Amino acid sequence: MTDEEYMRLALLEAESAYDLDEIPIGAVIVDENGRVISKGHNLKEGRKTPILHAEIVALLNLHTQTRRMYLDGCTMYVTLEPCPMCAAALVMERISRIVFAAEDLRYGACGSVYNLVEDRRLNHKIEVTRGVSRDEAEGLMKRFFSKLRED
Repeated sequence: MTDEEYMRLALLEAESAYDLDEIPIGAVIVDENGRVISKGHNLKEGRKTPILHAEIVALLNLHTQTRRMYLDGCTMYVTLEPCPMCAAALVMERISRIVFAAEDLRYGACGSVYNLVEDRRLNHKIEVTRGVSRDEAEGLMKRFFSKLRED
């Protein structure tokens, strides 16, 4: 599968979040063989905890299903650039690559505001690909926040 096809799966996760009145962000983790090994979407509003971002949910789902501790060789596809919390978690997980759709100009930690994933002081660097399916991800976010303002 291509980056665009995997990002489509992350967008489906984001749509699931949208349907739950969560900020529509979705994430998918793909292993070194191209298999989807975990998915997640925002759950922070429903669970009333600010840490349940899509990336963290995908990581937690993965670790409940497998004994794999580190994610060397894996890629995370996520519809919004990871924040500092999520980027730090992905560094600690030793994920090899992050592909994100839309930049987060407030909290982005993969180069837009901060750059934790390439910080030489940390134990691991992550390859980053930006802008895959950006228009679709931004459109879903705009639709969500327009709906929120109407309510």
